[in-house]
Order: sequence, then C-alpha cells, then structure tokens
Amino acid sequence: MEALLEKMNTRSIDFDRVMGRPMSAIGRVQFSCPRHGEYMATGTRLSSRDIWTTCPGCKKDREGQEAAEKQMAVARRLAQEKAGQLQQAAIPQRFIGRTLDAFKATTPEQQRAFGIAVDFASNFEAHYKKGSWLVFSGLPGTGKSHLAAGILQAIMPAYVGRYFTCMEVIQHIRSTWRKDSEASEVDVLAEFANVPLLVIDEIGMQYGTESEQNHLFDVLDRRYRDMMPTILLTNQNKDGFRQYVGDRIYDRMTECARWVPFPWESYRPIARKEIAE
Repeated sequence: MEALLEKMNTRSIDFDRVMGRPMSAIGRVQFSCPRHGEYMATGTRLSSRDIWTTCPGCKKDREGQEAAEKQMAVARRLAQEKAGQLQQAAIPQRFIGRTLDAFKATTPEQQRAFGIAVDFASNFEAHYKKGSWLVFSGLPGTGKSHLAAGILQAIMPAYVGRYFTCMEVIQHIRSTWRKDSEASEVDVLAEFANVPLLVIDEIGMQYGTESEQNHLFDVLDRRYRDMMPTILLTNQNKDGFRQYVGDRIYDRMTECARWVPFPWESYRPIARKEIAE
C-alpha cells in the first residue's frame, strides 16, 4: 500500500480511491532519518490514518539489499545446478575445474590440439548436428583428459555429457548380467547411445579380448549410426588403436572422427617440479 501511495503522490494525484477507501494528499513535511539526515516526506490521509513516505536513502538501501539477496539466491541456485550437472557428467574429481582456459598450450602441437578442443566446445551445437567425433592420442600426462573434461564443462548447462573409462563402459554393460540387476543390457546401451556427448578414456589399456571389442562396438556403432558426438582418448597410435577397437569401428570412424595427436612428453614431471619449488 505504501509503495502505491508513493507512486500516486509522485504523479500529483490529490484525490482518488484505493480499494474503495477515500484518500487525499495532506502536503509535504520535513522529517529526519537517523542514518541519512533530513528529507521531505509526502503525506496521504487514508480514512483516519495518515501515511508518510519513507526516507529515500533507506528505500535505496533496502532495494540494494533486496537486489543483492536475489543475486545471491540466483548464484546459489546456479551453483547447485552446476554441481548436479558435474555429478551427472561423472567427470573425475581431479579434472573438475580444469577448464579449457586453464590448459597450457605453448608449442604449435599443443596450440593445434587446444584449438580443436575450443572449436568443438564453442561450436558444439553444429558438431552435435553433424555427429562429430574426436580421438585424442598421446602418452599419459599430455592433457588429453584435461581437454576432454574442459569440453564437457564448457558445453554445460545446455548439454550434459558423460565421462567413462573404457573399462567402466565394459563393466557397466556386464553388470546387467547379474540376476539382481534392475537394468537390462538394452537399457544400458540406450543410456550410452543417448547422452549428448560421450567421452571414453583409456581405450587400449584393457586386454583387447573379442568380448571387450564387441561391447565397445555395440556402444560406438550405435553412436555412429545415430550421429552422436563422441570423444575417445587413447595412449595408442593409429595402428594400436585400430587393433584394439577393431576394423569395423575404425572404418566407421574414418567418416566422422578427427584424429588429434598429442606428440609431446608428459606434463606431470614438470607439475611435480613446480609443486616442489
């Protein structure tokens, strides 16, 4: 009501009716605020009660506090949503917060890999429509997981992908074979097939059995057919990678995948040295 009266007073309305009650302006009087000093207040008589506008300084402070509280509430909600998305994406804890901007690209090869990752994330909607794939290949510690996790985080909240190791993919499928499993193999394969971006790490570190190849084929072939973006991480070169995933998948990948080499030494010894210093 007070806010309405203030609005009406600023429009110089002398007589009106609010909620069926007669009201009239009764002039302006100088009041004193303990915090902001003197100010001119406008009075309005509503029935037998006189209402005076409050200190404009206090009003401004109150509005500022309300705006700050709203911003904090929004920030808390966004933080909670982001935490939920990170949990859903299953990004390893070590790589949460390792964004694309945090990647150190100093050599031409590193800058090329970084540029490809940035393009994939920045133009993900286009890559999503095309069903683009990336294969990061290089020694352990060269930043493959960092860039993959950075891409996953960069496309949030519009798209929430998933991060698995190759063995986790295989174990996830085999877990449906238990008698007490609530999900069927079809359900799990559909889950892998439908995620907007699937990252599979450590391809080629398993035994390479025919059974493993078949499981990986089931997942990757479905994503290939459905044109779903996929990022594969491996320590193998092209020949070793092809031998592990099999000719059927490798042949399909030549149509949609971009091979991104990481031909530099592991960064981990440098990181340990930096920490020690």
